[in-house]
Amino acid sequence: MRWLVGWSSTTAGTGALGSAGATGYDGETLHPVGSQLLWGDPDPLWAVGDWRPDEVRVIKADEQNRIAVLGICGASDEELRLGLFTARGGALRHLTAYPGSYTAVVQVGRRITVCGDLAGARPVFYTPWAGGTAYATAALPLADLIEANLDFGHLAALLAAPDVPAAVHDSTPYDGVRRIPPGHALILRTGAREIAGYEPVASLAVAAPPADPDNAVDAVRDALVDAVRARLSAPRHVPDIDPGPVPGMGPAERRAARGMPVPGIGADLSGGPASGTLALLAAGLPGMPGTVLGHGTGAGERLLAVTFNDLAVGGREAELERAGALAANPRLHHVVVTGAEETLPYAELDGPLTDEPGPSLVSAARHRARLAAGSADHFTGYGARQVLDAHPARLADLLMDRQRRHLVRPVAALAKADGSVMVPARVYAAARRLARTPYRAGLEGLADRLRQRRFDEPGGAVGASLAALTWARPGPAARWLTGEALAEVSVRLQGATSRSGVGPGQRPGDFRARAALARQAADLRILEQAAEIRSQRLHAPFLDNQVVRACRALPEALRVKPGARAAILRTVLEGAGVTDLPSGWGAPSHAPAAAAARAGLRLAVEPLMGLFDTPLLAQAGLVEARVVRKALRAAVQGEPLPLDGLADLVSLELWLHRLLARRGTCWTGTPARARAVPAGIQPRRGALASGG
Repeated sequence: MRWLVGWSSTTAGTGALGSAGATGYDGETLHPVGSQLLWGDPDPLWAVGDWRPDEVRVIKADEQNRIAVLGICGASDEELRLGLFTARGGALRHLTAYPGSYTAVVQVGRRITVCGDLAGARPVFYTPWAGGTAYATAALPLADLIEANLDFGHLAALLAAPDVPAAVHDSTPYDGVRRIPPGHALILRTGAREIAGYEPVASLAVAAPPADPDNAVDAVRDALVDAVRARLSAPRHVPDIDPGPVPGMGPAERRAARGMPVPGIGADLSGGPASGTLALLAAGLPGMPGTVLGHGTGAGERLLAVTFNDLAVGGREAELERAGALAANPRLHHVVVTGAEETLPYAELDGPLTDEPGPSLVSAARHRARLAAGSADHFTGYGARQVLDAHPARLADLLMDRQRRHLVRPVAALAKADGSVMVPARVYAAARRLARTPYRAGLEGLADRLRQRRFDEPGGAVGASLAALTWARPGPAARWLTGEALAEVSVRLQGATSRSGVGPGQRPGDFRARAALARQAADLRILEQAAEIRSQRLHAPFLDNQVVRACRALPEALRVKPGARAAILRTVLEGAGVTDLPSGWGAPSHAPAAAAARAGLRLAVEPLMGLFDTPLLAQAGLVEARVVRKALRAAVQGEPLPLDGLADLVSLELWLHRLLARRGTCWTGTPARARAVPAGIQPRRGALASGG
């Protein structure tokens, strides 16, 4: 894990602050473990973890005006210096508009500004501490700092309504540690904090001016090319030197056995349009995209393309064929990683502690098997579906903008998939109802559903679309929560409706799409930590700020067309000079994720039953153990249950076990008690405790 951490104090003198650290319980100086100091008192900042030298840059105008950029940033030092001068007047947005994925921290006198990203893949957290405010890009260090207990209301919201920002709000699993929303910055002035948005919000009163589809797609292409080029222009990295030969093993086998990635740059190549687009862009741009000559595969400067072939569950033959056809490109070196039962979800229940829980914990071993064959810098297509596809709720946006004619093609595609002549009327009625429903009414409706335990939703593609045509809906795990937990989430939703200025400020489709993107970005962040390969960096260009902005500018009418994502990415590749794509490229993917999950459950049913024999979730009052065990048995027997809901339950239970099993802390100079959740989980009956 890598993060930055710092704080802003109320005074410039001593008191709570020492020399680039704070005074602990017994007068000792606090420092983050494994940190490098970027600047010192009175408002110190550290970079913690295995940052590469080129991933940490500090540009100074003078001792009171400087900017730190951590991550992959395509801006030159001179551009950052100019950005620092502009930021002295309070401007923020330009700091988030450089190519790449990074976190920018600006110090202007005693004012500290920390910019989050638009997707939520690089979040910012904060907590009151020592009379001022501590901030970090990870929640656990702050939880250790204040010895935070668990926020059970937040954990209940993660299970009952994970896609509803009003339910989770700004809370984290740790009571007292808060997060800033995507598209916002944390501004600290001598300990006092302010959260400011840096992105303009579309008006509900006036429709956005019509965008030209060709220009919008060209902007997406330019943003993607810049995002890929920012990674290609960074220095190449060779993982730790091979310690020596092993009898009977070649260099590649030694590297794989020791969990070391191939030097250079590579990409996923699943056969889908997102990963294929990034692989072809990276291989086709001028320069030397691939492995470092003389290291690893001996493939010279060809891009290493990795395809995962699941031998335990079939159904991806067409995608594998497309991946093989794409890999015929002479600038690609294709590697196929096979996985059997040991890479199914739930096959491995042990793993590292992540900053927060996430459903990807149950499939981390599956991803680690693929990434272990990858490169030191590895492109992935995560986020493409969320930034390019049309959320079903966008049909209501079209009605609000009086663009009914654009509903014809998506509704016709749903009718064809369902085979019913009643589909157009049902979809149109649901979209019209959502367009006329205020945001407050949508939250109140969800709160009522949770209280009355109404979780049944229609099945199939049409049923999923109809269920998504709402401001808010229950999560897949909500049906297994206790009445107390559901009541807690209902109270949180009602509290959201009573806050001043309630409302997302966007149309329902745009709002739901942003929430889905934030959920995907958060899960990718947890996946990176759970499946981390030493010396490897995962790159998700679709989650970069500039790519997200370009994709948000795509016209609604273009988004809702069936096959829009593949058509947009095909145009992006054609604009970059790549035209020879295999037949069927971009076809809808029906990867058997549910089949793999069910097969994994079937094989791991005994360990899972043991996990939920006396679960921590039951001690917290969120579930009843017998209810979860019954659901696991039913899923193994093939009953149509929401498997992603079971993944949420299992991953949260695993995360709680790992959190309580840790013995260390993120800080030196602290007594042993200075860590998160020092007293463990206290058995709770009656009302849940919530951090709000």
